[in-house]
Amino acid sequence: MQHVQTTESGEDPAAQRITPMMEQYMEIRAVNPDCLLFYRMGDFYELFFDDAVIASKALGITLTKRGKHLGEDIAMCGVPIHASDDYLHKLIAKGFRIAICEQTEDPAEARKRGSKSVVRRAVTRLVTPGTLTEETLLDSARNNFLAALVRVAGSEDEGVRFAVSWVDISTGEFRVGEGAPSGLSALLARIEPREVLVPDRLAQDPEIRAAIADVHAALTPLPGSFFDAATAETRLATTFGVQTMDGFGAFTRAEFCAAAALIAYVDKTQISRRPPLEPLRRVADRETMRIDAATRANLELFRTLSGSRAGSLFAAIDRTLTGAGSRLLGERLANPLCDPGAIEHRLAAVAYMLEAADLRRDLRARLAQAPDMVRSLSRLALERGGPRDLETIRVALKSASAISDRMGRQALPLPPAIAETCRELARVPADLAHELGFALDDELPLLKRDGGFVRAGYRAELDEARALRDESRRVIAALQARYAEETGVRALKIRHNNVLGYFVEVNAGQAAPLTAEGGAFIHRQTLANAMRFTTAELGELERRIAGAGETSLRIELGVFDHLAAEVEKASGVLRAVAKALAELDVTCALAELAEAESYVRPEIDDSLAFDIKGGRHPVVEQGLRREGQSFVANDTDLGGDAGEKGGLIWLLTGPNMAGKSTFLRQNALIAILAQAGSFVPAASARIGVVDSVFSRVGAADDLARGRSTFMVEMVETAAILNQAGERALVILDEIGRGTATFDGLSIAWATVENLHDVNRCRALFATHYHELTALSARLKRLHNTTVKVKEWKGDVVFLHEIMAGAADRSYGIQVAKLAGLPAAVIGRAKTVLQMLEKGDRTRPQQAMIDDLPLFASRPKPSAEEPVAESPTLKSLDGIQPDDLTPRQALEALYELKRLRRQEDDHTRS
Repeated sequence: MQHVQTTESGEDPAAQRITPMMEQYMEIRAVNPDCLLFYRMGDFYELFFDDAVIASKALGITLTKRGKHLGEDIAMCGVPIHASDDYLHKLIAKGFRIAICEQTEDPAEARKRGSKSVVRRAVTRLVTPGTLTEETLLDSARNNFLAALVRVAGSEDEGVRFAVSWVDISTGEFRVGEGAPSGLSALLARIEPREVLVPDRLAQDPEIRAAIADVHAALTPLPGSFFDAATAETRLATTFGVQTMDGFGAFTRAEFCAAAALIAYVDKTQISRRPPLEPLRRVADRETMRIDAATRANLELFRTLSGSRAGSLFAAIDRTLTGAGSRLLGERLANPLCDPGAIEHRLAAVAYMLEAADLRRDLRARLAQAPDMVRSLSRLALERGGPRDLETIRVALKSASAISDRMGRQALPLPPAIAETCRELARVPADLAHELGFALDDELPLLKRDGGFVRAGYRAELDEARALRDESRRVIAALQARYAEETGVRALKIRHNNVLGYFVEVNAGQAAPLTAEGGAFIHRQTLANAMRFTTAELGELERRIAGAGETSLRIELGVFDHLAAEVEKASGVLRAVAKALAELDVTCALAELAEAESYVRPEIDDSLAFDIKGGRHPVVEQGLRREGQSFVANDTDLGGDAGEKGGLIWLLTGPNMAGKSTFLRQNALIAILAQAGSFVPAASARIGVVDSVFSRVGAADDLARGRSTFMVEMVETAAILNQAGERALVILDEIGRGTATFDGLSIAWATVENLHDVNRCRALFATHYHELTALSARLKRLHNTTVKVKEWKGDVVFLHEIMAGAADRSYGIQVAKLAGLPAAVIGRAKTVLQMLEKGDRTRPQQAMIDDLPLFASRPKPSAEEPVAESPTLKSLDGIQPDDLTPRQALEALYELKRLRRQEDDHTRS
């Protein structure tokens, strides 16, 4: 904002040119300095000054001007209110915050205060990425979480701790958790918040900024008062209307601070219109599988590396029919369980629905008709709902009632999870569903202010007002006919304009009957060829007609408020019903997936087993099927021997494009699916609970943080080696390939040893460093495996089968040929390879075993063992350089060269 300039006398030369409206705008804008101000003017939201310049560029709309301020044009742009959601979506996606400034009084009321009075306006809401509720701004298949993060000093044993709380105001989900700094990235990746609140003092912390950037969330610094520990518990108790939070569970002080900050921020952005929230629930640090942001990206759980939903694991398995069901499936996939008992409950429910095919089809037909009730509940509570939100609740209750009736006819016993769902569905409030059906018309407007959503017959006074409003033409026509008959003036007309309202008009030459003294007609206006009159009866009718529209709308808005209040009274039950519908949708969807894709029920226990028979990659398999090809299944067994503590490490060698990365990923995805409660793509699967999955697959740089591809690789590898425990599943692909050959080989070698000796986890390690296969001679739990290939007429054929053993070559040139490199390049590469293979790299593996101090305990030849003496060295020892003539020295040199060639030929043979 520009500062107001003054003259030397202190007078403001532009003060008289500032309109009252612009003065109001500037006052409101000054209170919201960090937002773009959407200033309501009639049917548009207008933006002025710098806001207009910024918004016009961001939205691609025309920048105009309106009047002057301090002698300069006032920049202006605007968006129509009916299309404002689209523009809000674009601005939020670009990282902007928006303050919505609405008219808080009727313009007619403002005019009563004077002709120059400005309609009162106030900011009614701040729109931020984490506080969206509009259906058009939300992804129906994804939660829109707002998170708050605090850092505290823990005990001497624990050190620094983080607490994170997250809420989705569109659904009411409210959670909190605490953990060590090493788990912050995994926790945020699991939540995937759209916006993260942090205290000002932490906003510049590079680790926190990096963790938030990893999940592509907006960072919002807040004053420390939002995180005040002294009042946090009290604020939360007040929110839930209780005296103490003890009944909600045990929370740390840091968790209270994070959760209370969310409440304060929601109050600020919603202008104290608080959405209904579920009771705060604590999520234990080890309750779910830990999967950090890098691993989620590498495994493409929810989007591919290019950012597309298509091609992700979620897209491949999602068979849900409702928005709430899709969100719940996403939550399960993002948070696989670590409790075998809880996983078994989910698997039992899926197995039941898989067997009950007829029931599943019936339920899915009804679920397809069930809209997203929980988000409509939130909009109504925030006074942003409309008639269609009430209709959503009515239809959802109808579907829930039909599903409950169908489940009631099902033979018992039911699995515990499904039985619980049936109990919740039986709570459908039938009276509310009936009243909504009776009150709401078949065709509903988007906004309640448009009226026309209450069914005829619901309110008698509304029917009367509508009849007068809608039949005004017929009533006026009847009155005109009577006046014409009474006066004998057949050309008499009743007309209307905005100045006079309704009036009687006749030709000037026929006005005598209407001007008779004592008559009912009152003169209003004389024109050149006509005269206009009114009557007391016409004036009364006009008032009734004019008020009929306002009356009918007022009655309808009263009906809406009544219905919304009834919905709010039942919101607890309605949320439980909505959750039950989502649970049932996910269960049926997973059963449908298992049947369609031939998935099997996994066996989950507390062991360290990882035995997959005929495992398949869920995404790649579907892609190949669309192309008419079949997927080659493979077995995996990382469980180790019963007497050997720790899991196995499979060292996987083989050429590029042979399917190593696919094999690595499919095993991680099978573990995630199984612990999420889904059947898995395999012939059989037994998995000991995996508490964390770590993946280092693929290559990419991070230029925003100044990290090269190799640095990103090392950072991710470091996270794995520092965090993976015995119950972890680690998949690593091509560690060390981003640097010099021997540097990379050394790093890969040391990494394998650390995984084996320190982490002791189940792991799959793919590499092109064939030298690493020598480690299996020393590391008991390291098994060499390779991808089977065949050579045919100089080309390589990929069979995609995993087998025991080690690859003897990488087939890199054959793969390059398949990629389309020019024939001249391929030919030259073969020549160079042959030359290199004649050098010291002919036996690099043996050299490493013999020469590097990696096998210090390896027995060396004893002094008594005869060692063959080199003829070259023996000849060299017999030469006395000082006694040789120049000719003899040259001949001796030739002889040494000859002996050396003989030794090389003997070595190669």
